[in-house]
Amino acid sequence: MSIDILMPALSPTMEEGTLAKWHVKVGDTVKAGDVIAEIETDKATMEVEAVDEGVIEAILVEAGTENVKVNALIAKLAGEGESPAPPPSKDAPAKAAPAAEAPKAAAAPAPTAAPAPAAAAAPTGDRVLASPLARRLASAAGLDLKAIPGSGPHGRVVKADVEAAGKGGVATSKAAPAAGASAPAAAAEPRKVLSLEQMGIPAGSYDLVPLDGMRKTIARRLTDSFRDVPHFPLTIDLEIDALLAARAKINHLLEGQGVKVSVNDIIIKAVAVALKRVPEANASYTPEGIAMHKHADIAVAVAIDGGLITPIVRAAETKGLAQISAEVKDLAARAKTKKLKPEEFQGGTFSVSNLGMFGIKAFASIINEPQGAIMSVGAGEQRPVVKNGELAVATVMTITLTCDHRVVDGAIGAKFLAAFKPLIEEPLTLLV
Repeated sequence: MSIDILMPALSPTMEEGTLAKWHVKVGDTVKAGDVIAEIETDKATMEVEAVDEGVIEAILVEAGTENVKVNALIAKLAGEGESPAPPPSKDAPAKAAPAAEAPKAAAAPAPTAAPAPAAAAAPTGDRVLASPLARRLASAAGLDLKAIPGSGPHGRVVKADVEAAGKGGVATSKAAPAAGASAPAAAAEPRKVLSLEQMGIPAGSYDLVPLDGMRKTIARRLTDSFRDVPHFPLTIDLEIDALLAARAKINHLLEGQGVKVSVNDIIIKAVAVALKRVPEANASYTPEGIAMHKHADIAVAVAIDGGLITPIVRAAETKGLAQISAEVKDLAARAKTKKLKPEEFQGGTFSVSNLGMFGIKAFASIINEPQGAIMSVGAGEQRPVVKNGELAVATVMTITLTCDHRVVDGAIGAKFLAAFKPLIEEPLTLLV
């Protein structure tokens, strides 16, 4: 019996992707773990590995095909010990469906329970059939895959199974919705979007650039966050002359080591330390309760072609400035070439967005769910200040903290900023 190879969900938010490249062709023999394809998502390009052994029987979606839906049938594999179907003769039409019809080949269920690239007929030996996403989630949650019943094709463990196991429940098979689960309620009437012509902009007066996967995802997620998360800003000014002097000394000491610490690196470290001192700000809202994070995993906004991505410095409170600087440079460089792994840009407990290098004085960012807050950093500039009753000049930087009021209320946000401010204005306190 042929085994269906489906378009995998390589991240929790992925709904479609581009099948960038095939590493196999019809007739090739593959083993579990062999790289068979490359998939471009809205954030990165990732390799897809086979989870079963067999011979490639048909490739149904050509390399370079865009907007391939998660769970769409993309290829077929003749299982181990089986003979693949003979290739069609030159006079006969190919049996493989064209790429444009691939989604019709398999009814694609909702992407919340993502299958692995290939489905096996049955588990063999000690190997557990599970999607790559399910394996990552189980590993992160410390769950034993062998103890989780699978509701996916042929008993495969999928994302929904791992999430149900983490909550002490059992996932329901896609083919049989949970008892009592009613059909989705009729959606509210969507906001009618007028065309540009209807709003008075004549056709032919503009060029239309199609939305790519990244821009669609950014638009959807930020719209959801801005609409659904009750948020508010807190803004303070910081004097950074001492920070600039400390940075110059640090870089002098690091001269010749290939590391140059930036102001943003120091801000990341200060944020992490402040979050450990005010752990209530290092939290996320969930319907089940407030998640208090054990480490300060700082997501750093990086502009790339077509959008924005937030690679993460994990456990930043445990790292020195030189290590943070090296990690940020590496993550940013790989982000711009879409070479980040999903775990390098998914998650995070707090975000930092810095537009100071563009001369932006102050701004407020949209919260990156499920994080409880995001810090927006403006440019440092010389401003008149009053010290000891006299007028003076200082280099001042404005920062704005946008908070999710469900978890970081005004008092917690103010407490966090009170802990953050001296770490910036007196950088030696980072060592205390």
